[in-house]
Amino acid sequence: MITRNASCRCGQLRATVTGDPIRVSVCHCLNCKKRSGSAFAVQARWPLAQVRLDGQSKCHKQVSDSGNWGMFHFCPDCGSDVYYKNDGPTVDAKFASLVAIPLGTFDDPYSLSPAFSVWEERKHDWVEIVGDGIERD
Repeated sequence: MITRNASCRCGQLRATVTGDPIRVSVCHCLNCKKRSGSAFAVQARWPLAQVRLDGQSKCHKQVSDSGNWGMFHFCPDCGSDVYYKNDGPTVDAKFASLVAIPLGTFDDPYSLSPAFSVWEERKHDWVEIVGDGIERD
């Protein structure tokens, strides 16, 4: 079984995941842009049972474009987001039970590729997400 390791910049907050993710997606919503400091964010999601979290985190609750919220866990030392969970009135039940981890926090960020591109109505005109079979929302 595949094991992947993710961490903050200073290494204090870590996540270890086993198996393949349920979903890898690019998100163009305003919340993800603010969170990532970029034009979009890419994250992979696993069931909580496949995630081990180590280290201390602080948590920030943020309402998203959809009206749902995310509980973003970040390192209190270096400030890096390492994982988050979604919840709210309209969040799909399958996502409420998943842990999302930003792709850039993984030791090998090249081992996963997105299969979904969401909130494309907020996508910058100069961004193009390419690949075979990417579902768009």
